[in-house]
Amino acid sequence: MKMDEMIFQELCRIAGPDQVKKQELMKKHTTFRIGGPADFFVTPDNPEGVRAVLQFCREEGLPVFVMGNGSNLLVADSGFRGVVIQLDHNFQKLSVCGNRIRAQAGALLSKIAAEAERNALSGLEFASGIPGTIGGGAAMNAGAYGGELKNVLKGLLVLDDRLEFLELPEDQLDMGYRTSRVQKSGWIVLEGEAELQPGDRTAVRARMEELRAARTAKQPLEFGSAGSTFKRPEGYYAGKLIMDAGLRGYRDGDAQVSEKHCGFVINRGDASAEQVCRLMRHVRSVVQKQSGVLLEPEIRFLGFEENPMTEE
Repeated sequence: MKMDEMIFQELCRIAGPDQVKKQELMKKHTTFRIGGPADFFVTPDNPEGVRAVLQFCREEGLPVFVMGNGSNLLVADSGFRGVVIQLDHNFQKLSVCGNRIRAQAGALLSKIAAEAERNALSGLEFASGIPGTIGGGAAMNAGAYGGELKNVLKGLLVLDDRLEFLELPEDQLDMGYRTSRVQKSGWIVLEGEAELQPGDRTAVRARMEELRAARTAKQPLEFGSAGSTFKRPEGYYAGKLIMDAGLRGYRDGDAQVSEKHCGFVINRGDASAEQVCRLMRHVRSVVQKQSGVLLEPEIRFLGFEENPMTEE
């Protein structure tokens, strides 16, 4: 039996045959709608399953990547030579107890915010339009419109580097701008718990609708993208720096700096990862020459042999 088939059979045994695919196109699992095939694509539906798959990959020396909704990810056109574990639709259970909501890592932030609204809880309105999951959101401290997850998160259940379950309380999360202890340590978020405040349901819903309208008006939601392409430099806004550099609408094939919001690189239909990276390098170079500010990517890269931001 060939090695790939042996790996496939063992992953099926661990996670279940319906939870494992071979040569799965990653463009189907990212909001950028870009990316070649992963050798193996696994969707375990419980924490023990996640740990078992990771343990197998570690024992076999297989490259492995854990993802959520793929809303902050650019995958190489050649794909990923290894195992991708997705915690998404299969990992979305959530429960409400008083003013606390506990959710599995694959639960969408928009879904959790909607549940908060149904229970007249305030504090997650800012997250109602964020396309990511609480797992990925907690790792990078997702935020929008003045709100951040660090303001409401009270704890996380993670898999640490020894593949042991670890409950991290609020004071051990070390969350900052687009970073956290989890991200720095390379740990895997399995569950998160948020503490909210009792509120007026009508007011909570109105604020969510207000933010959704603002997002629709200002962001290119009709195109594939990975959200904000670059981090916000201290004292600046990436989108304004890009606009001031005369790059609004700049294109490389179907990859384009959004005309609606210059902080977004969009896929106009059939953009390649190579085009996106080339465009990002050009944007960063022009902005640095004009303003002296070096933009740092906010999106994550997967499957690239070299740093895609390195100038050719």
